[in-house]
Amino acid sequence: MKRRITLHFPREAVHQPITYRLAVEFDIAAKILRAQIAPNQSGTMVVELSGDIDDLKAAEQWLEQQGLGLNRAPGEIQIDPERCVDCGICSSVCPSGALRSTAPTWQLHFDAQRCLVCEQCIPSCPFQAIALVLDPSSASVARSLP
Repeated sequence: MKRRITLHFPREAVHQPITYRLAVEFDIAAKILRAQIAPNQSGTMVVELSGDIDDLKAAEQWLEQQGLGLNRAPGEIQIDPERCVDCGICSSVCPSGALRSTAPTWQLHFDAQRCLVCEQCIPSCPFQAIALVLDPSSASVARSLP
């Protein structure tokens, strides 16, 4: 099972070997998608955790016991092809590069694997073509662009 979460590190926790301990003590693979952590400062790290569901629960409890804040991605970003006009405004605010427009067609491309579910793209879309879908299996109109 996989879970994408954002870890918030308080200043006193930035020196801990979090990903190492997740691997060794909980058999959890931690894929770091984005990190902004500096010595002696607070920071954030977006990770995709993979492992057995029971191990994931135990690992998340341990992370909270270490003083880290956890934000779990509530769903996934989906784009309505009927509303999207490939303007690319959303790609300018996407911190992970999951949304991008490339020459020569300038068609919008969405890479769901890179998406951090930060939701910055949603208010940027003037056509309201981007939505956070809490239950992706129930989305009927939304799709991922090529």
